[in-house]
Order: sequence, then C-alpha cells, then structure tokens
Amino acid sequence: METLYHQTNKQIHEVQTHMGQLEKADAQSVHLVENEIQARIDQIFSNLERLEILTSKEPPNRRQNAKFRVDQLKYDCQHLQTALKNFQHRRYTREQQDREREELLSRTFTTNGAQKKILDVANMLGMSNTVMRLIEKRSFQDKFIMIGGMVVTCIIMVLAVKYLT
Repeated sequence: METLYHQTNKQIHEVQTHMGQLEKADAQSVHLVENEIQARIDQIFSNLERLEILTSKEPPNRRQNAKFRVDQLKYDCQHLQTALKNFQHRRYTREQQDREREELLSRTFTTNGAQKKILDVANMLGMSNTVMRLIEKRSFQDKFIMIGGMVVTCIIMVLAVKYLT
C-alpha cells in the first residue's frame, strides 16, 4: 500500500507541474498537454480505487490514518480535475470570443441602412427620387410645426390656469 500511495502522490505532483505548463503552452500543443493531464488524472483515480480497497485490508490501528491519507489524495486529485475543467472552459470561452470578434470585424456595416431600404421600397412602388425628397422635406417641416403647436398649447394651458384660478 505504501508504494502505491507514494507513486500516486508523485503522480499528483507531476500533474500539478503539467498544469503549470498548460498555462504556457501554445495553441497547437495545448490539446496534447490537456489529454496527457487527463490520462494521468484517470490513472490517479484508478490508483485511488485500489488504495481504498487496500485501506480496508489494513490493520484496525492503522486503518484510520491510511483512510485519511487516501482521502487527502482523492481531494487533491478532484482539485486537479476541477482546475483542468476550469482551464478548458476558459480556453473554450476565449476561442469563442475570438471567433465572434473575427466575425464582427469581417462584417461590413452600412450607415443609413433603414433609409436605403425605404428608398428601395419606394422605387419599387414607382416613386421618383424627387417625390422622396419632397416627402423628406415635408417631414422636416412637420417636425417644426409639431414643436410649435406643442409650445402654443403649453402657453394656452398656463394662461388658462393662471386666469381661471
């Protein structure tokens, strides 16, 4: 049991070292390092299962200590597994953001897209550009008429409240 325990502990430390290399790995080799780390973690879990079986065969006076040591190794291994999954999730998110950024940068944005669509629809309906310009000019004038009407209405309301109360 002691030999397997020390071998498993050594493997955990090696995986921790590889996790440090994972942060520094380039994009091409990151998958290889991840796969190697995952294979080692799987090996550690199989060793831990064997250690749990061997723990139950220990003499009663050493069983509690052996179980504690195996549980500590199991906790360390679960921590490494979680760290690997977190790294993979961060890498996946980063890659997705890069793809979205490239997609946005490759798009061509047009200004006044709505106005162009309206002009296209109007041309389909047979309206000339002159008529469209008259409509745009009229809408500009209508805006000033609306604002003037609002001001006049507010003045009338103020005068009505002032003189009728």
